[in-house]
Amino acid sequence: MNKICQLLRQGCFSDEKSVIFGFIQLNLKKIATMKKALIVTVLFFFIFSVFSTFSSPKDNSIPSLKGKKVLFVWGGWKGHEPEQCKDLLVPWIKSEGAEVIVSDSLGVYRNEKLMKSLDLIIQVWTMGTIKKEEEKGLLDAVKSGIGLAGWHGGTGDAFRNNTEYQFMVGGQWVAHPGGVIDYKVKITDKKDYVTAGLKDFAMHSEQYYMQVDPNVKVLATTAFSDKHAAWIGGCVVPVVWKKSYGKGRVFYSSLGHVAKDFEIPEAFEILKRGIKWAAESKYSESESWVQPVYPVK
Repeated sequence: MNKICQLLRQGCFSDEKSVIFGFIQLNLKKIATMKKALIVTVLFFFIFSVFSTFSSPKDNSIPSLKGKKVLFVWGGWKGHEPEQCKDLLVPWIKSEGAEVIVSDSLGVYRNEKLMKSLDLIIQVWTMGTIKKEEEKGLLDAVKSGIGLAGWHGGTGDAFRNNTEYQFMVGGQWVAHPGGVIDYKVKITDKKDYVTAGLKDFAMHSEQYYMQVDPNVKVLATTAFSDKHAAWIGGCVVPVVWKKSYGKGRVFYSSLGHVAKDFEIPEAFEILKRGIKWAAESKYSESESWVQPVYPVK
């Protein structure tokens, strides 16, 4: 209206009709501007919702450690820094609201009452030997529905003589050609909760060459060069996977030769998400998958 009065004073309108026409024209311009703003806003939220759909897992429930009971078992070969990893992970797990029982003895697996009360077992125990009763306690717990999470040799190279244990984990380390080297990790499943929103990343660590159960859900892989073993050039091996053992969820990542490796944000984020996912084992339905083939490119 102020604009109309200004134009009248300037003599822009010759009669009442032109005043009315001018008023309508100015308001139509305002309406058009408002419509454009509304359309832009709607488009923004549409694009945002589409992006969120593709960058997030299909299951909208977010796993949590709050109120969970976690057993953290550490020991074995000191080269994989089990104590340092304990000092890194246990405070974080507690900060997420979980109760944590820490043990440096495999004998804890024989405590049937404790094992039945757990939601999750995290094991960091490379190149050890496990007694029959201890192994049975662990296997029975996971098979009954308790989650298991672990990484690198602490889970993937724990008990070399125990094939049923390896069957539970879904893989076994056999080599790391070249020792500590530079290599890349490729995220192959961009929708799963554990890896959603993460990009491929580089590591300077041991690149694990593993024998892997074909019935696992592979989330990330790595490709080997022929520099240290000519016959494996171009071979693609899983780095991160999830699977079931009985009713229990099992999460594994081959990353984390030493605690410092988790300074790589993606490596630590994958581990934290995998731990949370496995902790939901008792409370979420089993995921249905058969994914024996994983992408090469």
